[in-house]
Amino acid sequence: QVQLVESGGGLVQPGGSLRLSCAASGSIISITAMNWFRQAPGKQRELVATITSDGTTNYFVSVKGRVTISRDSAKNTVYLQLNSLKPEDTAVYYCNADLWDRTGSRSSWGQGTQVTVSS
Repeated sequence: QVQLVESGGGLVQPGGSLRLSCAASGSIISITAMNWFRQAPGKQRELVATITSDGTTNYFVSVKGRVTISRDSAKNTVYLQLNSLKPEDTAVYYCNADLWDRTGSRSSWGQGTQVTVSS
């Protein structure tokens, strides 16, 4: 069984920063990519950033220039640094991993961490 646990969310003022973390654990053989999604109230879940096993990163939506994704492969952990936060960044942020475990290939999700940007 694979578990993804996010942390680091919270309430921050506009212009502030947060660093989200996601640790993967369990019977993991290898991780192909780790991804961050977000879902704002009443909106669809959207892809924020991805990082592959070779360190290639991609950023989506309107976060380019304000977000940095990184990973510690030894710890199976991915980070999302959020800077210059705006109220429209308010959402539940979800970690996702494309990985191989002893049962095969799977896509696993964390439970989400709330980010609220408000003065």
